[in-house]
Amino acid sequence: MKSTDISRRLFLKQTLALSATAVIPSIWTPAKGRTLPTSPFVSANDRVNIAFIGIGNRGGEIAKELYNTGLCNVVALCDVDMGAPHTQEIISMFPDAPRFQDFRKMFDKMADKIDAVTVGVPDHAHFPITIEAMAHGKHVYVEKPMARTFNEVELMMKAEKRFGVVTQMGNQGHSEANYFQFKAWQEAGIIKDVTAITAHMNNPRRWHGWDPKITHFPVAEPIPSTLDWDTWLGVVKHHDYNHDFHLGQWRCWYDFGMGALGDWGAHILDTAHQFLDLGLPTEINPIYLKDHNPFFFPMSSTILFKFPERGTMPAVDVTWYDGLDNIPAVPEGYGVSELDPNIPTVAGGKIQPAKLNPGKEIYTKTLTFKGGSHSSTLSIIPEEKAKEMEPRLPEVPQSPSNHYANFLLACQGKEKTRSPFSVAGPLSQVFCLGVLSQQLGEKLIFDRETKQISNNKLANQMLVGEPPRKGWEEYYKIS
Repeated sequence: MKSTDISRRLFLKQTLALSATAVIPSIWTPAKGRTLPTSPFVSANDRVNIAFIGIGNRGGEIAKELYNTGLCNVVALCDVDMGAPHTQEIISMFPDAPRFQDFRKMFDKMADKIDAVTVGVPDHAHFPITIEAMAHGKHVYVEKPMARTFNEVELMMKAEKRFGVVTQMGNQGHSEANYFQFKAWQEAGIIKDVTAITAHMNNPRRWHGWDPKITHFPVAEPIPSTLDWDTWLGVVKHHDYNHDFHLGQWRCWYDFGMGALGDWGAHILDTAHQFLDLGLPTEINPIYLKDHNPFFFPMSSTILFKFPERGTMPAVDVTWYDGLDNIPAVPEGYGVSELDPNIPTVAGGKIQPAKLNPGKEIYTKTLTFKGGSHSSTLSIIPEEKAKEMEPRLPEVPQSPSNHYANFLLACQGKEKTRSPFSVAGPLSQVFCLGVLSQQLGEKLIFDRETKQISNNKLANQMLVGEPPRKGWEEYYKIS
Protein backbone atom coordinates (compact mmCIF):
# COMPACT_ATOMS: atom_id res chain seq x y z
CA MET A 1 0.00 0.00 0.00
CA LYS A 2 1.39 3.39 -1.03
CA SER A 3 1.14 6.54 1.10
CA THR A 4 -0.91 9.40 -0.25
CA ASP A 5 0.90 12.45 -1.56
CA ILE A 6 -0.03 14.44 1.52
CA SER A 7 1.31 11.66 3.74
CA ARG A 8 4.59 11.57 1.85
CA ARG A 9 5.01 15.36 1.99
CA LEU A 10 4.28 15.43 5.72
CA PHE A 11 6.64 12.55 6.48
CA LEU A 12 9.42 14.19 4.45
CA LYS A 13 8.90 17.54 6.16
CA GLN A 14 9.01 15.92 9.57
CA THR A 15 12.19 13.94 8.86
CA LEU A 16 14.38 16.41 6.90
CA ALA A 17 16.71 16.85 9.87
CA LEU A 18 17.23 13.17 10.58
CA SER A 19 20.63 11.53 10.47
CA ALA A 20 21.21 9.65 7.23
CA THR A 21 21.88 6.40 9.07
CA ALA A 22 20.75 4.87 12.34
CA VAL A 23 23.93 5.74 14.23
CA ILE A 24 23.85 4.69 17.87
CA PRO A 25 24.61 7.72 20.08
CA SER A 26 26.84 7.52 23.11
CA ILE A 27 25.07 7.15 26.45
CA TRP A 28 24.26 10.33 28.31
CA THR A 29 25.65 10.61 31.84
CA PRO A 30 24.61 12.85 34.72
CA ALA A 31 25.95 16.39 34.98
CA LYS A 32 29.15 17.12 36.83
CA GLY A 33 28.75 16.65 40.56
CA ARG A 34 26.33 13.74 40.26
CA THR A 35 27.89 10.41 41.14
CA LEU A 36 26.78 6.84 40.67
CA PRO A 37 26.49 4.47 43.64
CA THR A 38 29.31 1.96 43.92
CA SER A 39 26.78 -0.87 44.29
CA PRO A 40 23.26 -0.35 42.92
CA PHE A 41 21.80 -3.39 44.68
CA VAL A 42 19.70 -3.04 47.80
CA SER A 43 20.55 -5.10 50.86
CA ALA A 44 18.63 -8.36 50.80
CA ASN A 45 17.09 -7.48 54.16
CA ASP A 46 16.06 -3.93 53.25
CA ARG A 47 13.02 -2.68 51.41
CA VAL A 48 13.60 -0.99 48.07
CA ASN A 49 13.24 2.79 48.20
CA ILE A 50 11.12 3.49 45.16
CA ALA A 51 9.88 6.60 43.35
CA PHE A 52 6.77 6.41 41.19
CA ILE A 53 6.98 8.46 37.98
CA GLY A 54 3.50 8.67 36.51
CA ILE A 55 0.85 8.00 39.18
CA GLY A 56 -2.44 8.23 37.28
CA ASN A 57 -4.35 5.50 35.46
CA ARG A 58 -1.90 2.71 34.50
CA GLY A 59 0.94 4.35 36.42
CA GLY A 60 -1.22 4.32 39.52
CA GLU A 61 -2.05 0.66 39.06
CA ILE A 62 1.66 -0.18 38.85
CA ALA A 63 2.33 1.83 42.00
CA LYS A 64 -0.32 -0.06 43.98
CA GLU A 65 0.88 -3.46 42.73
CA LEU A 66 4.47 -2.76 43.75
CA TYR A 67 3.48 -1.36 47.14
CA ASN A 68 1.27 -4.37 47.82
CA THR A 69 4.26 -6.71 47.59
CA GLY A 70 5.50 -5.32 50.91
CA LEU A 71 9.00 -5.11 49.46
CA CYS A 72 9.32 -1.35 48.96
CA ASN A 73 9.21 2.03 50.66
CA VAL A 74 7.64 4.85 48.63
CA VAL A 75 10.02 7.79 48.85
CA ALA A 76 8.78 10.11 46.07
CA LEU A 77 5.90 10.73 43.69
CA CYS A 78 6.28 12.39 40.29
CA ASP A 79 3.59 13.32 37.80
CA VAL A 80 3.16 16.18 35.36
CA ASP A 81 -0.34 16.83 36.78
CA MET A 82 -0.45 16.50 40.55
CA GLY A 83 -3.79 18.31 40.64
CA ALA A 84 -5.65 16.01 38.25
CA PRO A 85 -8.44 13.77 39.57
CA HIS A 86 -6.65 10.62 38.33
CA THR A 87 -3.56 11.27 40.46
CA GLN A 88 -5.34 11.84 43.77
CA GLU A 89 -5.67 8.20 44.85
CA ILE A 90 -1.92 7.60 44.90
CA ILE A 91 -1.26 10.98 46.52
CA SER A 92 -3.72 10.13 49.28
CA MET A 93 -2.04 6.74 49.80
CA PHE A 94 1.37 8.36 50.33
CA PRO A 95 0.68 11.87 51.66
CA ASP A 96 4.14 12.28 53.16
CA ALA A 97 6.11 11.38 50.04
CA PRO A 98 7.78 14.39 48.37
CA ARG A 99 6.03 15.38 45.15
CA PHE A 100 7.49 16.55 41.85
CA GLN A 101 6.12 17.46 38.43
CA ASP A 102 9.45 17.16 36.61
CA PHE A 103 11.47 13.94 36.97
CA ARG A 104 14.71 15.84 36.39
CA LYS A 105 14.09 18.03 39.42
CA MET A 106 13.28 14.94 41.47
CA PHE A 107 16.62 13.37 40.64
CA ASP A 108 18.46 16.66 41.25
CA LYS A 109 17.00 16.95 44.72
CA MET A 110 16.87 13.39 46.04
CA ALA A 111 18.67 10.92 43.79
CA ASP A 112 20.64 9.65 46.78
CA LYS A 113 17.41 8.59 48.51
CA ILE A 114 16.07 6.50 45.61
CA ASP A 115 16.94 2.89 44.73
CA ALA A 116 14.45 2.30 41.93
CA VAL A 117 11.78 4.03 39.87
CA THR A 118 8.70 3.14 37.88
CA VAL A 119 7.95 4.74 34.52
CA GLY A 120 4.20 4.65 34.00
CA VAL A 121 3.83 7.48 31.49
CA PRO A 122 2.98 7.79 27.75
CA ASP A 123 5.24 5.90 25.34
CA HIS A 124 7.03 8.98 24.03
CA ALA A 125 8.28 9.83 27.54
CA HIS A 126 9.68 6.40 28.46
CA PHE A 127 13.11 7.00 26.96
CA PRO A 128 14.39 10.19 28.64
CA ILE A 129 13.10 9.21 32.07
CA THR A 130 14.60 5.74 31.83
CA ILE A 131 17.97 6.97 30.60
CA GLU A 132 18.14 9.58 33.36
CA ALA A 133 17.25 6.99 36.01
CA MET A 134 19.78 4.42 34.78
CA ALA A 135 22.52 7.04 34.53
CA HIS A 136 21.92 7.74 38.21
CA GLY A 137 22.33 4.03 38.93
CA LYS A 138 18.63 3.46 39.62
CA HIS A 139 16.76 0.27 38.82
CA VAL A 140 13.88 0.82 36.40
CA TYR A 141 10.45 -0.72 35.90
CA VAL A 142 9.10 0.76 32.64
CA GLU A 143 5.75 0.08 31.04
CA LYS A 144 5.53 -1.62 27.68
CA PRO A 145 6.60 -1.00 24.99
CA MET A 146 10.04 0.13 26.13
CA ALA A 147 10.13 3.21 23.89
CA ARG A 148 8.62 4.78 20.78
CA THR A 149 11.51 4.47 18.31
CA PHE A 150 13.82 1.64 17.33
CA ASN A 151 16.92 3.66 18.24
CA GLU A 152 15.59 4.66 21.66
CA VAL A 153 15.17 0.98 22.49
CA GLU A 154 18.69 0.30 21.21
CA LEU A 155 20.08 2.97 23.51
CA MET A 156 18.14 1.65 26.49
CA MET A 157 19.61 -1.83 25.98
CA LYS A 158 23.10 -0.32 25.83
CA ALA A 159 22.45 1.68 29.00
CA GLU A 160 21.26 -1.44 30.83
CA LYS A 161 24.64 -3.04 30.20
CA ARG A 162 26.67 0.07 30.88
CA PHE A 163 25.11 1.00 34.21
CA GLY A 164 24.51 -2.52 35.49
CA VAL A 165 21.07 -1.79 36.90
CA VAL A 166 18.02 -4.04 37.19
CA THR A 167 15.42 -3.48 34.48
CA GLN A 168 11.92 -4.83 33.90
CA MET A 169 9.41 -4.04 31.15
CA GLY A 170 5.81 -4.05 32.31
CA ASN A 171 4.34 -6.97 30.37
CA GLN A 172 3.14 -8.51 33.63
CA GLY A 173 1.98 -11.82 32.13
CA HIS A 174 5.65 -12.61 31.58
CA SER A 175 5.86 -13.69 35.22
CA GLU A 176 2.69 -15.79 35.27
CA ALA A 177 1.38 -19.13 33.99
CA ASN A 178 1.77 -18.24 30.30
CA TYR A 179 5.52 -17.76 30.74
CA PHE A 180 6.19 -20.96 32.70
CA GLN A 181 3.92 -23.13 30.55
CA PHE A 182 5.44 -21.97 27.26
CA LYS A 183 8.94 -22.47 28.64
CA ALA A 184 8.15 -25.99 29.93
CA TRP A 185 6.34 -27.08 26.76
CA GLN A 186 9.09 -25.75 24.52
CA GLU A 187 11.84 -27.42 26.54
CA ALA A 188 9.88 -30.72 26.48
CA GLY A 189 9.51 -30.57 22.70
CA ILE A 190 5.73 -30.09 22.77
CA ILE A 191 6.10 -26.69 21.10
CA LYS A 192 8.55 -27.17 18.23
CA ASP A 193 8.83 -26.50 14.51
CA VAL A 194 6.59 -23.41 14.71
CA THR A 195 5.96 -22.04 11.23
CA ALA A 196 3.22 -19.45 11.74
CA ILE A 197 1.56 -17.37 14.46
CA THR A 198 -1.61 -15.34 14.20
CA ALA A 199 -2.02 -12.63 16.85
CA HIS A 200 -5.07 -10.44 17.26
CA MET A 201 -6.53 -7.58 19.28
CA ASN A 202 -10.04 -6.81 18.09
CA ASN A 203 -11.66 -5.27 21.16
CA PRO A 204 -12.93 -1.69 21.36
CA ARG A 205 -10.06 0.66 22.11
CA ARG A 206 -9.95 3.88 24.10
CA TRP A 207 -9.44 6.07 21.05
CA HIS A 208 -11.06 9.28 19.87
CA GLY A 209 -13.34 9.54 16.86
CA TRP A 210 -11.28 11.91 14.73
CA ASP A 211 -11.90 11.87 10.98
CA PRO A 212 -9.11 9.97 9.16
CA LYS A 213 -9.29 12.67 6.46
CA ILE A 214 -8.00 15.38 8.82
CA THR A 215 -5.29 17.64 7.37
CA HIS A 216 -3.84 19.02 10.61
CA PHE A 217 -3.49 18.19 14.28
CA PRO A 218 -6.31 19.13 16.70
CA VAL A 219 -6.54 22.84 17.47
CA ALA A 220 -5.06 24.33 20.62
CA GLU A 221 -7.07 24.33 23.84
CA PRO A 222 -6.30 26.03 27.17
CA ILE A 223 -3.75 24.04 29.16
CA PRO A 224 -5.20 22.87 32.51
CA SER A 225 -3.78 25.03 35.28
CA THR A 226 -2.31 22.04 37.13
CA LEU A 227 -0.61 20.43 34.10
CA ASP A 228 3.05 20.90 33.18
CA TRP A 229 2.51 20.52 29.45
CA ASP A 230 6.13 21.28 28.51
CA THR A 231 7.42 18.37 30.61
CA TRP A 232 4.61 16.14 29.31
CA LEU A 233 5.84 16.77 25.75
CA GLY A 234 9.43 15.98 26.71
CA VAL A 235 11.59 15.04 23.72
CA VAL A 236 8.77 15.35 21.18
CA LYS A 237 8.45 18.44 18.98
CA HIS A 238 6.05 21.08 20.26
CA HIS A 239 2.32 20.43 19.99
CA ASP A 240 -0.31 22.78 21.31
CA TYR A 241 -2.30 21.19 24.11
CA ASN A 242 -5.48 19.37 23.18
CA HIS A 243 -7.38 16.99 25.45
CA ASP A 244 -7.21 14.34 22.69
CA PHE A 245 -3.44 14.15 23.14
CA HIS A 246 -3.75 13.52 26.85
CA LEU A 247 -4.56 10.56 29.12
CA GLY A 248 -5.33 7.37 27.16
CA GLN A 249 -5.76 9.23 23.87
CA TRP A 250 -2.03 9.62 23.26
CA ARG A 251 -1.82 5.97 22.18
CA CYS A 252 -3.36 6.62 18.79
CA TRP A 253 -1.07 9.43 17.58
CA TYR A 254 2.19 8.47 15.85
CA ASP A 255 3.96 11.33 17.64
CA PHE A 256 3.15 9.96 21.10
CA GLY A 257 2.11 6.32 21.07
CA MET A 258 2.52 2.90 19.49
CA GLY A 259 -1.07 2.01 18.66
CA ALA A 260 -2.74 -1.30 19.35
CA LEU A 261 0.38 -3.22 18.33
CA GLY A 262 2.58 -1.52 20.92
CA ASP A 263 -0.17 -1.56 23.52
CA TRP A 264 -1.08 -5.26 23.26
CA GLY A 265 1.68 -6.99 21.32
CA ALA A 266 3.85 -7.37 24.42
CA HIS A 267 0.99 -9.16 26.20
CA ILE A 268 0.28 -11.55 23.32
CA LEU A 269 3.57 -12.29 21.55
CA ASP A 270 6.05 -12.03 24.42
CA THR A 271 6.58 -15.70 25.24
CA ALA A 272 6.62 -16.84 21.62
CA HIS A 273 9.16 -14.16 20.80
CA GLN A 274 11.47 -15.11 23.66
CA PHE A 275 11.33 -18.89 23.67
CA LEU A 276 11.29 -19.27 19.88
CA ASP A 277 14.27 -16.90 19.69
CA LEU A 278 12.56 -14.83 16.99
CA GLY A 279 14.73 -11.73 17.35
CA LEU A 280 14.15 -9.15 14.62
CA PRO A 281 12.20 -9.74 11.38
CA THR A 282 13.60 -9.56 7.85
CA GLU A 283 10.38 -8.28 6.30
CA ILE A 284 7.45 -6.23 7.61
CA ASN A 285 4.47 -5.97 5.26
CA PRO A 286 1.32 -3.91 6.04
CA ILE A 287 -1.17 -6.08 4.19
CA TYR A 288 -4.26 -4.08 5.19
CA LEU A 289 -4.60 -0.56 6.61
CA LYS A 290 -8.07 0.90 7.04
CA ASP A 291 -8.30 4.70 7.15
CA HIS A 292 -4.55 5.16 6.72
CA ASN A 293 -3.50 8.76 7.40
CA PRO A 294 -0.35 10.65 8.46
CA PHE A 295 -1.52 11.58 11.95
CA PHE A 296 -2.92 8.59 13.80
CA PHE A 297 -2.93 4.82 13.51
CA PRO A 298 -5.24 3.05 11.05
CA MET A 299 -8.53 1.97 12.56
CA SER A 300 -7.71 -1.58 11.46
CA SER A 301 -4.39 -3.15 10.49
CA THR A 302 -3.02 -6.46 9.29
CA ILE A 303 0.77 -6.70 9.39
CA LEU A 304 2.90 -9.67 8.31
CA PHE A 305 6.29 -10.11 10.00
CA LYS A 306 8.70 -12.62 8.47
CA PHE A 307 11.36 -14.16 10.74
CA PRO A 308 14.12 -16.34 9.25
CA GLU A 309 15.37 -19.75 10.27
CA ARG A 310 17.15 -19.73 13.62
CA GLY A 311 19.48 -22.67 14.19
CA THR A 312 17.33 -25.78 13.81
CA MET A 313 14.07 -23.82 13.99
CA PRO A 314 12.17 -23.10 10.76
CA ALA A 315 11.24 -19.66 9.47
CA VAL A 316 8.12 -18.14 11.08
CA ASP A 317 5.43 -15.84 9.71
CA VAL A 318 3.72 -13.75 12.40
CA THR A 319 0.52 -12.02 11.27
CA TRP A 320 -0.93 -9.27 13.46
CA TYR A 321 -4.60 -8.22 13.25
CA ASP A 322 -6.24 -5.28 15.01
CA GLY A 323 -9.53 -3.45 14.50
CA LEU A 324 -13.16 -4.21 15.25
CA ASP A 325 -13.89 -5.35 11.68
CA ASN A 326 -10.60 -7.15 11.04
CA ILE A 327 -11.13 -10.58 12.56
CA PRO A 328 -8.75 -13.33 11.43
CA ALA A 329 -9.98 -16.79 10.53
CA VAL A 330 -9.45 -19.39 13.25
CA PRO A 331 -8.47 -23.02 12.67
CA GLU A 332 -10.93 -25.87 12.65
CA GLY A 333 -11.70 -27.06 16.17
CA TYR A 334 -10.91 -23.64 17.70
CA GLY A 335 -13.91 -23.76 20.03
CA VAL A 336 -15.43 -20.80 21.85
CA SER A 337 -13.70 -17.43 22.10
CA GLU A 338 -14.53 -16.96 25.75
CA LEU A 339 -13.54 -13.81 27.66
CA ASP A 340 -10.43 -14.87 29.54
CA PRO A 341 -10.58 -13.85 33.24
CA ASN A 342 -6.76 -13.56 33.25
CA ILE A 343 -6.91 -10.41 31.10
CA PRO A 344 -6.75 -7.51 33.56
CA THR A 345 -8.57 -4.21 33.56
CA VAL A 346 -7.34 -1.52 31.21
CA ALA A 347 -6.80 1.82 32.95
CA GLY A 348 -9.78 1.13 35.18
CA GLY A 349 -12.09 -0.17 32.44
CA LYS A 350 -12.74 -3.86 31.86
CA ILE A 351 -12.09 -5.49 28.52
CA GLN A 352 -15.38 -6.16 26.74
CA PRO A 353 -16.31 -9.43 25.01
CA ALA A 354 -15.62 -9.42 21.27
CA LYS A 355 -16.13 -11.73 18.32
CA LEU A 356 -12.58 -12.92 18.93
CA ASN A 357 -10.85 -11.97 22.14
CA PRO A 358 -7.20 -10.86 22.37
CA GLY A 359 -4.86 -13.77 21.80
CA LYS A 360 -2.97 -15.94 19.34
CA GLU A 361 -2.91 -19.19 17.40
CA ILE A 362 0.42 -20.99 17.00
CA TYR A 363 0.87 -23.40 14.10
CA THR A 364 3.57 -26.08 14.08
CA LYS A 365 4.24 -28.89 11.64
CA THR A 366 2.24 -31.28 13.83
CA LEU A 367 0.19 -29.31 16.39
CA THR A 368 -1.92 -26.17 16.68
CA PHE A 369 -2.13 -24.13 19.89
CA LYS A 370 -4.71 -21.60 21.01
CA GLY A 371 -3.78 -18.90 23.50
CA GLY A 372 -5.02 -15.68 25.03
CA SER A 373 -3.28 -12.58 26.32
CA HIS A 374 -1.27 -11.69 29.43
CA SER A 375 -1.03 -14.74 31.73
CA SER A 376 -3.46 -16.89 29.72
CA THR A 377 -2.13 -20.38 29.06
CA LEU A 378 -2.07 -22.27 25.78
CA SER A 379 -4.30 -25.18 24.89
CA ILE A 380 -3.92 -27.71 22.10
CA ILE A 381 -6.72 -27.76 19.53
CA PRO A 382 -8.90 -29.48 18.55
CA GLU A 383 -10.08 -30.94 21.86
CA GLU A 384 -9.61 -34.51 20.67
CA LYS A 385 -5.92 -33.85 20.04
CA ALA A 386 -5.56 -32.19 23.44
CA LYS A 387 -6.92 -35.31 25.16
CA GLU A 388 -4.53 -37.50 23.20
CA MET A 389 -1.55 -35.31 24.18
CA GLU A 390 -2.47 -34.87 27.83
CA PRO A 391 -0.41 -37.79 29.23
CA ARG A 392 2.72 -36.44 27.51
CA LEU A 393 2.46 -32.86 28.78
CA PRO A 394 5.15 -31.85 31.30
CA GLU A 395 4.39 -30.46 34.73
CA VAL A 396 4.40 -26.66 34.71
CA PRO A 397 6.05 -25.03 37.74
CA GLN A 398 4.30 -22.32 39.72
CA SER A 399 5.64 -18.80 39.47
CA PRO A 400 7.74 -17.93 42.54
CA SER A 401 6.85 -14.24 42.25
CA ASN A 402 4.57 -11.98 40.24
CA HIS A 403 6.08 -9.41 37.87
CA TYR A 404 6.20 -6.66 40.48
CA ALA A 405 7.73 -8.76 43.24
CA ASN A 406 10.16 -10.22 40.71
CA PHE A 407 11.45 -6.70 39.97
CA LEU A 408 11.87 -5.77 43.62
CA LEU A 409 13.46 -9.09 44.53
CA ALA A 410 15.90 -8.57 41.66
CA CYS A 411 16.74 -5.14 43.09
CA GLN A 412 17.70 -7.02 46.28
CA GLY A 413 19.78 -9.51 44.30
CA LYS A 414 17.46 -12.44 45.12
CA GLU A 415 16.03 -13.07 41.62
CA LYS A 416 16.64 -12.06 38.03
CA THR A 417 13.94 -10.15 36.20
CA ARG A 418 12.03 -12.10 33.56
CA SER A 419 11.53 -9.19 31.17
CA PRO A 420 14.79 -7.21 31.35
CA PHE A 421 15.66 -4.86 28.52
CA SER A 422 17.90 -7.53 27.00
CA VAL A 423 14.76 -9.66 26.50
CA ALA A 424 12.09 -6.96 26.09
CA GLY A 425 14.20 -4.73 23.84
CA PRO A 426 14.16 -6.84 20.64
CA LEU A 427 10.44 -7.50 21.20
CA SER A 428 9.79 -3.76 21.47
CA GLN A 429 11.87 -3.18 18.33
CA VAL A 430 9.62 -5.59 16.44
CA PHE A 431 6.72 -3.28 17.32
CA CYS A 432 8.72 -0.20 16.30
CA LEU A 433 9.26 -1.76 12.87
CA GLY A 434 5.58 -2.67 12.63
CA VAL A 435 4.61 0.91 13.43
CA LEU A 436 6.93 2.24 10.72
CA SER A 437 5.22 -0.02 8.18
CA GLN A 438 1.83 1.25 9.36
CA GLN A 439 2.89 4.88 9.22
CA LEU A 440 4.46 4.70 5.76
CA GLY A 441 2.04 2.12 4.39
CA GLU A 442 4.88 0.24 2.70
CA LYS A 443 6.68 -3.10 2.94
CA LEU A 444 10.04 -2.84 4.68
CA ILE A 445 13.07 -5.07 4.19
CA PHE A 446 15.20 -5.23 7.33
CA ASP A 447 18.81 -6.41 7.73
CA ARG A 448 19.09 -8.15 11.09
CA GLU A 449 22.87 -7.85 11.15
CA THR A 450 23.25 -4.14 10.42
CA LYS A 451 19.87 -3.21 11.91
CA GLN A 452 19.08 -1.12 8.85
CA ILE A 453 16.11 -0.94 6.48
CA SER A 454 17.52 -1.61 3.03
CA ASN A 455 14.64 -0.76 0.69
CA ASN A 456 13.35 2.57 2.02
CA LYS A 457 15.69 5.45 2.85
CA LEU A 458 13.03 7.45 4.68
CA ALA A 459 12.01 4.47 6.83
CA ASN A 460 15.67 3.84 7.64
CA GLN A 461 16.03 7.45 8.83
CA MET A 462 12.89 7.04 10.92
CA LEU A 463 14.55 4.25 12.92
CA VAL A 464 16.30 7.12 14.71
CA GLY A 465 13.25 9.35 15.01
CA GLU A 466 12.98 13.11 14.76
CA PRO A 467 15.57 15.34 16.42
CA PRO A 468 14.68 15.92 20.07
CA ARG A 469 13.09 19.18 21.13
CA LYS A 470 15.43 21.93 22.29
CA GLY A 471 16.53 21.32 25.85
CA TRP A 472 16.27 17.53 25.54
CA GLU A 473 19.27 16.90 23.29
CA GLU A 474 21.49 15.57 26.08
CA TYR A 475 19.78 12.18 25.96
CA TYR A 476 20.66 11.71 22.28
CA LYS A 477 24.25 12.94 21.95
CA ILE A 478 26.05 11.32 19.02
CA SER A 479 29.48 9.86 19.71
